[in-house]
Amino acid sequence: MNENQNIEWKENWRDEYLKWICGFTNAIGGRLYIGMDDQGKIVGVTDAKKLLEDIPNKVRNILGIIVDVNLLEENGLEYIEIIVPPYPNPINYKGQYHYRSGSTKQELKGAALNRFILQRTGKYWDEYPIERAKIEDLSITALNRFRKEAARSGRVDPDVLNDTTEKLLYDLRLIDEETRQLNRAAVLLFHSDPERFIHGAYIKIGFFKDDKGNLAFQDEVHGSLMEQIDKAMDLIKTKYLIYSISYEGISRRETPQFPLEALRESLLNCIAHKDYADATPTQISVFPNHITFWNAGRLPEDWTIKRLFENHPSRPYNQTIANTLFRSGDIESWGRGYKRILEATNTYKLLPPKLEMISGLMITYYTDVRSQLLAQEVDERYIPVIEYVVKNGSITNSDLQNILGVSKATASRILQQLTDWLDMQGTTGKGTYYTVKGSQWAHK
Repeated sequence: MNENQNIEWKENWRDEYLKWICGFTNAIGGRLYIGMDDQGKIVGVTDAKKLLEDIPNKVRNILGIIVDVNLLEENGLEYIEIIVPPYPNPINYKGQYHYRSGSTKQELKGAALNRFILQRTGKYWDEYPIERAKIEDLSITALNRFRKEAARSGRVDPDVLNDTTEKLLYDLRLIDEETRQLNRAAVLLFHSDPERFIHGAYIKIGFFKDDKGNLAFQDEVHGSLMEQIDKAMDLIKTKYLIYSISYEGISRRETPQFPLEALRESLLNCIAHKDYADATPTQISVFPNHITFWNAGRLPEDWTIKRLFENHPSRPYNQTIANTLFRSGDIESWGRGYKRILEATNTYKLLPPKLEMISGLMITYYTDVRSQLLAQEVDERYIPVIEYVVKNGSITNSDLQNILGVSKATASRILQQLTDWLDMQGTTGKGTYYTVKGSQWAHK
């Protein structure tokens, strides 16, 4: 048993540990052990019976909740187990809201606290009404674009699309039923100037000469989100990408350096899942050999970056914005976005893009395998191996021996060292081969 998301050890009881209990209740629950050292060794407590009485009372009086407190014994040493259930409503310790994240306790403040309170009240940030926003101020162009794309997608009843704007907005849950005012999602999606109400609701695009940050030129995309989608994508395609020219007979073919379908999917993810309470705009940075999309987004509490590339349910950060973009056919439901990205990069014979959490979610595409591996500091000796796998779909031990001119034992050792990049398929022995991590999703 190790300290983790729901396990914490303390040698002696202190009243400040009520903060840890508060953190467990606001996350997924957990267990706090009193009488165990930092290595998880039982050292015991001398006042176990008193703690059995004091701790439940202090938890009830200060936090207003009930926990189970048990007396345990091992090798003659008594220690305390406090079982803390998760609570659906926010719990505070003397006005402070604490939260368990990984094996640490954090005090929630500012935007993080606002997000937490909203989640626990069962309402999304983008559902809240904006008093000063009027239907007549919405962009006709944005509304017409939605009607056109939604008719094409078949995800909105034709009668609704042909009805008044007000009834269409009600159907999309973009008008608050209690106040009858436009909500934040409506303003972001359709208002001609959403930045009057929500700061940072725009996109910055820049081209950099090198990784040192030398900016060559840049653009900003403003207006409704419904219009930002097309404006930003058109700018990327016409101004920021390099195209290679080839011919099939007399037909000229232009191929962009990155798969457009993947770029569009990342752009839509930025727009749909941005934390708009954060006033920082979405940023797209283009370099000679890579392109990066960044937004102030957050993963669901119990998710890791790795899970995005696996089969997963749809958990949109902005439920109402995502629903409207789904109805218009701009995004897919059921979490298929990253699967489509993998399919697109696989078609281009590229590695899956690099995903990072850096004050938000960042995804980076590279023009070629070597550039990506060098950027991620992979040993240059092994780059030809991964390039071979990307190009051919898989590699065997025998293939690696031929590529690097090494023995079977050395090839096996190298394959073990490349587990961050390669997945073993099949059973042990001659039937085994290796594919790029994530490529299995691209082929399904």
